Amino acid sequence: MHDVEATFCFVDLAGFSALTEAHGDDAAADLALRFTGLVTETLAEEGRLVKTIGDAALVVSPSPSPGIRFVSRLWRRAAEEPDFPVLRAGLHHGEAVERGDDVFGSAVNLAARVAAEARGGQVLATARVGDAACRSGVSVTPLGAVTFRNVREPVDLFQLDFGLGGMAEVIDPVCRMRIASDSAPARLHLDGIDYWFCSTRCLGLFASDPGAYRRATV
Repeated sequence: MHDVEATFCFVDLAGFSALTEAHGDDAAADLALRFTGLVTETLAEEGRLVKTIGDAALVVSPSPSPGIRFVSRLWRRAAEEPDFPVLRAGLHHGEAVERGDDVFGSAVNLAARVAAEARGGQVLATARVGDAACRSGVSVTPLGAVTFRNVREPVDLFQLDFGLGGMAEVIDPVCRMRIASDSAPARLHLDGIDYWFCSTRCLGLFASDPGAYRRATV
C-alpha cells in the first residue's frame, strides 16, 4: 500500500565528477554545500527536501505545479550565482512509500532515471508533469518515448524550457562551470570552435583529450 502521491524531483550538478577532477575534492564539497543551500532557500512552500546524495537532491512536492515552480525558481537562482555549474533535473508524478523522512518506490526510481537522462541545463519530465507545465504556460517539447533499464514500458519524456537561454554566458566543457566569455581565464580555438575555461587547469585537461570532453557535451 502506498503512503503518498506526489511529484518527485531529482536535481543535480551536471558534470560533477569532471568538476571534482578539475578542481579537487575540497572545492567540489564546498560547491555541493552551496547547491544544497540554494535548493533549501528556493523551496519555500513548494515542497520539502527529502535528502541530498553528494551533488544530487531529492525534492517532493504535493503535485506537479509546485514542483515546476520550484525548478523554475531554482534555475533562475542558479543562473544568478557566480562560478556555479549548470544543473539538470528530472520530474515524475506517482505514488511512493514513506518511511520516516524518506520515500521509496518505482516512482522515485523513475524520477532519478529521468534526471540521469537529462543533459546539463535540461529539465525533463514525464507526461503528467509535462501536461501541467504546458497548462501553466511553460514551453514544453515532446521528446518521444525512452526505454529505461528495468522499466517495463517505454516512458514519454518532455523537455521544460523556462526561457533562460538568452543569458550571455558560456560553459566550461571540462567542469561544466558557467563563465562569462569576456572574463574567462582561458580560451582555446580548435577546429573552428571557440572553447572557454574557468581555469588553466581545465584548459590543460581539455587539451590533453579534446575528444573526451566534446563527447561529454553532446
